[in-house]
Amino acid sequence: MWPGWLSDDTQMTPPSAVHATQPSHRRASLDAAAVRDAYRRWAGVYDAVFGAVSAPARRLAVAAVNAQPGTRVLEVGVGTGLALPLYRTEKQVVGIDLSTDMLALARRRVAEQGLANVESLLEMDAEAMTFPSASFDIAVAMFTATVVPDARKLLAEMRRVVKPGGQLLFVNHFRAEKGVRWWVERSMAPLARGLGWHPDFALTDLLASADEAASIEECRPMGLFTLVRVPN
Repeated sequence: MWPGWLSDDTQMTPPSAVHATQPSHRRASLDAAAVRDAYRRWAGVYDAVFGAVSAPARRLAVAAVNAQPGTRVLEVGVGTGLALPLYRTEKQVVGIDLSTDMLALARRRVAEQGLANVESLLEMDAEAMTFPSASFDIAVAMFTATVVPDARKLLAEMRRVVKPGGQLLFVNHFRAEKGVRWWVERSMAPLARGLGWHPDFALTDLLASADEAASIEECRPMGLFTLVRVPN
């Protein structure tokens, strides 16, 4: 899920998170109320605005989930449920989201398409999940790490609820390190809170080091997003 966007000739940019070990990060954090307000504004047009642009990355992420062993899948930030029809029927999917408005659309999608493998769609804070530890085989967060207030807490919670030996998958836009896009992202960052996103999210805001990832794959064709796979 991801409510806001910034256009230039190369990319769209999502919200950002605060480094867990740096509560005084130079970027203002997004609290839960700000996230809910942003998604309330965007819920009705989210699919039309973001659905096509994010489709290749979403398909790549779900294909990665489908290829993993295990059947219990947690989708963190399920949004309007755009990914739900893509899971193989043997994958038993639980989706969580902070937005009541987004979840209502996801539940309608499940009902209309008869997605019997979707076990439940729950309103829940991704940084403080109520699931018991080791409840899932796989957890996937698509376009979500940059909207939670603290991406490291998200990572820690996903590690907790996934069984040892399971997989964590993230699809996200990560900031440019140089060039025009870098300048635009840095310039727009101070406006982020009011718009509901941050454009300057780095991989190190999520992971302590890129070495934690088993694979980092650019999502074609535009390369706007990256799929990161982290073994638990």
